[in-house]
Amino acid sequence: MTCTIVASATKEIIIGFDQPFCVIGERINPTGRKKLAAEMQAGNFDTVIKDALEQVAAGATMLDVNAGVTSVNPNETEPGLLVKTMEIVQGLVDVPLAIDSSVTAAIEAALKVAKGRPLVNSVTGEEEKLEAILPLCAKYNVPVVAISNDETGISQDPDVRFAVAKKIVERAMDYGIKPHDIVVDPLVMPIGAIGSAGLQVFALIRRLREELKVNTTCGLSNISFGLPHRHGINAGFIPMVIGAGMTSAIMNPCRPQEMEAVRAANVLNGTDENCYNWIKTYRDYKPAEGGAHAAPAASPASAATGGGRRGGRAARVGGGAATE
Repeated sequence: MTCTIVASATKEIIIGFDQPFCVIGERINPTGRKKLAAEMQAGNFDTVIKDALEQVAAGATMLDVNAGVTSVNPNETEPGLLVKTMEIVQGLVDVPLAIDSSVTAAIEAALKVAKGRPLVNSVTGEEEKLEAILPLCAKYNVPVVAISNDETGISQDPDVRFAVAKKIVERAMDYGIKPHDIVVDPLVMPIGAIGSAGLQVFALIRRLREELKVNTTCGLSNISFGLPHRHGINAGFIPMVIGAGMTSAIMNPCRPQEMEAVRAANVLNGTDENCYNWIKTYRDYKPAEGGAHAAPAASPASAATGGGRRGGRAARVGGGAATE
């Protein structure tokens, strides 16, 4: 089985075909969040702290950390801000982190201070990115999210996106990076704009798993972009994409409806052994008024998602940007 190992200073998580679905919390990302961007630029990390703690309490297996507050001189501003954000988050929570940046210097700066084994988010099939990011991943021995687009942009043809993913996997091997350390983002398209987007990604995930034997991730909320009641679409998408073989997603764990779908999929997929984590989370569940979804009875991160780790089960890349 393909196993991608990520770790914090104290906790090791396995992303894999036979592991519980890995929930990568998306909230520490100023993209689309003007208030958060302004706070971070001013040196105020109160919202970062709040988002880190809330996401882990809600069941995030990992946290994505992004400090892209401005498109003006990001090579100058982003490295230092990303390092500061990483250090704050690492001091608060014990889950592994994903270093999320399009600035190579920021990724390397974050890798220097990262504890454990983070996930780099991300590399694309563009030659410039391949030559910049893959050597860093090899140097620091860390896994990387591979996004299935290149210089030609994002193709609506899933065969083209598969070819880009294959190219990245093959180029990574040239640097000594094994396929188990590549987590492919096949690029989920909005179903409201492309009616076959769901069918396309399900088929693509199966090919990636069977032919390239890689783990996969996505910006989960991309599927519902532009539609009303997005969380209902997202919650329906989760068990279907897990059933197709996806092993992780960048998503908002603070949405109970979506986390219920993850936990239920783990039960039905056989990765929540004896329904242990479902029972532990919802043992005191009582139907809420107004049709609200269940809140966890107790919400330690390890219990909520049942992230696997080496030595037994615990008892877990493109990315969707968070919104206010």
